[in-house]
Amino acid sequence: MLLLNPGPVSLTERVRRSMLQPDLCHRESEFYDLQDEARTRLLATHELDPKEWAAVLMTASGTAAVESMVASLVPEAGRLLVVENGVYGERIAQICARYGLRHDRIVGSWMKAPDFGAIAARLDAGTGDARFTHLAVVHHETTTGRLNDLKSLASLCRKRGVSLLLDGVSSFGAEAIDFEDGTLAAVAATANKCLHGVPGVSFVIVRRDALAQAFSRTYYLDLGRLARLQDERNTPFTPAVHAYYALVEALREYAELGGRPARHGHYAALAEQVLMGLAALGIEAVVPPDESSVVLRAYRLPDGLSYRTLHDLLKAEGFVIYAGQGDLSKTLFRISTMGDLTAVDIDRLLKCFSRLHR
Repeated sequence: MLLLNPGPVSLTERVRRSMLQPDLCHRESEFYDLQDEARTRLLATHELDPKEWAAVLMTASGTAAVESMVASLVPEAGRLLVVENGVYGERIAQICARYGLRHDRIVGSWMKAPDFGAIAARLDAGTGDARFTHLAVVHHETTTGRLNDLKSLASLCRKRGVSLLLDGVSSFGAEAIDFEDGTLAAVAATANKCLHGVPGVSFVIVRRDALAQAFSRTYYLDLGRLARLQDERNTPFTPAVHAYYALVEALREYAELGGRPARHGHYAALAEQVLMGLAALGIEAVVPPDESSVVLRAYRLPDGLSYRTLHDLLKAEGFVIYAGQGDLSKTLFRISTMGDLTAVDIDRLLKCFSRLHR
């Protein structure tokens, strides 16, 4: 079965076999060697200086990494502006509300890019005690496959001294992220998407100066404590050891295959193959290619064909696709090109679609 959903992904045999390595106690040096390699290789994906940045691991989903980032890095007197144009932006706002974190929301259409004018106006309206210290946004909003414009958002933040917190769960490892931009304070991501690891390990790539100001609102997801103990070759809790094995092997494979540029290029070629093949059948993409991620794209359901019917027919052929979210479940479906996929696999997928149209 080939997974075309936005994570978990179809694994390479190499990564799958890595989980058959010896059992490790998480209090032994062998595990700390594994943890150190994972952290080092995560920073190496973007050639980051470990004196300036830390990769902080946690046994949890990507959402937990986002929660850890937001709950830990916005200070007690801070205020966060959340940019929402999909389910995952909404989720960040829900996290803020659960913690009682001071925040406001810019809520836009799920089908459109963020309104930068409105964002600028909202940032400017916050003065005195109501000043915004941070802005949070989802880089790749998989609700529709839209890739939000980080350069424009970073510019807005830079002019106002606002720090940027990035949900990179569905973009890290494939889409470009400018870590040299001083506004970027942290990126939350996960092993089981563009890095091709398995579910169970997520992480935050965070500036050490931002980490030094971390505020503890949470116990398990306390980013400051996790970072401090990992720097000391320690861990506060029992981690998912075999998921760590898989992450390290996936990162080794990632580097050997050419790193982020190669991963992006591979995804882009497959995404274009899907786009062109479905267009030839009259199936339209929801977001224009120049505004979408290469990781996942959303397409309109053909007239007279429900998602459930399409899903079940394709699953019978060995492919798992993904539904739209919320009200979009009735009008679109999504296809991701992450994981161990080839052009041959996509060609077979398109032949399945072609048979559906006969």
